[in-house]
Amino acid sequence: MKKLLASLALGLTLCLGGVAMAQTAPAADAKVEAKADAKAPAAAPATAPAAAPAAEAAPAPVIVPNKGDTAWMMVSTILVIMMVVPGLALFYGGLVRSKNMLSVLMQVMVTFSLITVLWFIYGYSLAFTEGNAYIGGLDRLFMNGIWDNAAGTFANAATFSKGVAIPEITFAGFQATFAGITCALIVGAFAERMKFSAVLLFMTLWFTFSYLPIAHMVWFWMGPDAYTAKEVVDEMNSKAGMIWQWGALDFAGGTVVHINAAVAGLVGAFMVGKRIGYGREAMAPHSLTLTMVGASLLWVGWFGFNAGSALEANGFAALAFVNTLLATAAAVLAWCVGEALMRGKASMLGAASGAVAGLVAITPAAGNVGIGGALVIGIIAGFACLWGVNGLKKILGADDSLDVFGVHGVGGIVGALLTGVFNSPALGGPGFVADWVTATGITAADYSIAAQVWTQAKAVLVTVVWSGVVSVVAFKLVDLTVGLRVSEEEEREGLDISSHGETAYHG
Repeated sequence: MKKLLASLALGLTLCLGGVAMAQTAPAADAKVEAKADAKAPAAAPATAPAAAPAAEAAPAPVIVPNKGDTAWMMVSTILVIMMVVPGLALFYGGLVRSKNMLSVLMQVMVTFSLITVLWFIYGYSLAFTEGNAYIGGLDRLFMNGIWDNAAGTFANAATFSKGVAIPEITFAGFQATFAGITCALIVGAFAERMKFSAVLLFMTLWFTFSYLPIAHMVWFWMGPDAYTAKEVVDEMNSKAGMIWQWGALDFAGGTVVHINAAVAGLVGAFMVGKRIGYGREAMAPHSLTLTMVGASLLWVGWFGFNAGSALEANGFAALAFVNTLLATAAAVLAWCVGEALMRGKASMLGAASGAVAGLVAITPAAGNVGIGGALVIGIIAGFACLWGVNGLKKILGADDSLDVFGVHGVGGIVGALLTGVFNSPALGGPGFVADWVTATGITAADYSIAAQVWTQAKAVLVTVVWSGVVSVVAFKLVDLTVGLRVSEEEEREGLDISSHGETAYHG
C-alpha cells in the first residue's frame, strides 16, 4: 500500500508539473472557450457618420439550454459509464484466467475512477479550453468558472448547431467518461502480469501527455456561434486544435480513443514482456459467458458513446444510433464467416470480438456516413480485425493479452480511413454539413474522397506517433520508479491473491 500511495503521489507531481510546462503562453484577454457560450452579434462600427446618432451595440442573445438535449446527454453519460463498469470489466475479465479475474476488474474500475478525478482537476481544462494547437489552457482548472456568478446559472457549452447549447457541466461529465474508458482499454494489453501501482502511475502519465493533447488536437474548436462572419473564419480556425484545423473527421473517438489506446497497449505489451509460459501453456479464457455479457453491455452502452457525441437529440444522433446498430451486427456476421472459412467453425469468442470490432470501426464514422457506408465499414472491420488478432499479432510478436491493438488499433484505423470515403455525399454520406461549411468554406461540391482520406491518414499517423512516444517514455519512467512487473512467483500464483489478497471465486 505504501508503494501504491507513493506511486500515485509521484504521478500527480509529474502530471501537474507537465500541466504547468504545457501552458506555453498567457491567455488572451478576449478568450473564447471551446464549447463555450454563443457569441454576441458584431458591435456597431466605432466611428459613425457625424449626422447619425451613435448606435448602441445589440445585447448578447440569451441561450437557454434545451432540456431534451441536456437529458439525452446525461443518459448518454450513464450509458458510457455502463460500457466501462461493468461492460469492459466483464469483457476483459472473462478473457483472462480465473486467477487474474479480480485483478482485471480492479484495474478497469480503479483506472476509470482515477482518470475521472484527474479529468475534473485539470484534464477537462487542458482538453477543451483555448490554448494553442496542441493543448488547452488552465481556465477550467478544478472546474473554475463552470458556474457563472454574474448570470446566476451554469455556463453553456456549444453543440454543433448555432444558437443551441447544453450546460457546460453536462458536456464535461460526458467527456470524462471518454477519458476514463480510453485509459481502461489499455489494461487488456498487459493483463495478468503488471503491478497494480505501475498501472495507475502509467495511466496518470499517459492520460496527461497523450490523451489530453490528442483530444485537444482532434476535437477542440471555437464552436459554431464563434463564426459570426466570413471575415472571422480564419481567425477562429487558427484557435482550434491542429488536427481539427486539417479538417479530419472523428465523430466519437476513432483517433482520440481507440487508436490512441491501442498504440499505448501495444507498446506496453512489448515493454512489460510476455506472460510466463506464453506460447507453451494454455491461457484460454476462463469464462466466455462473462465475455459475452460484457460485449453485450458494451454494445448497448456504445449507443450513448456514439449517438451522444452528436451533443443534441437530433437527426445526427439518430444517424449515429442506427449506424452503430448496423455496423456492429455486420461485423459480428463478417467475423463469424471469416472464422468458419479459416477453422470450419464460428465461435462465441469470435462473435463477441466481432461486435467490439464493429463498434470500434463505426465510432469515428457514426454521424459522418450514411447507412450504406456503415454496413460496408462493419463488414470490412469484421474481417480486418479477425486478421489483426491472428495474422498481424503473429507478425508483431507481442503478447497483447486481450488483443487491444488487433481490435481497437486495426478497427480504429479502418474506421478512420473509411470515414473519409463514405462521408462523401456521392456515397450517401452527409458530407460537410452547414456549420462545418461555415467554419471551413468547403462545400459538398468541393468534396474529394482522396483528399479527405489523406487528411484522415495524417490524423491517424499523428496519433500513432504521439501515443507511441509518450507510452515508451511513460513505461520507462514507471519501470525506473516502481517497476513494471510482478515477480515470477506472484505471476504464477495469480494477481488476484498476490496483488489484492482476495479472489474472484471460492470453492
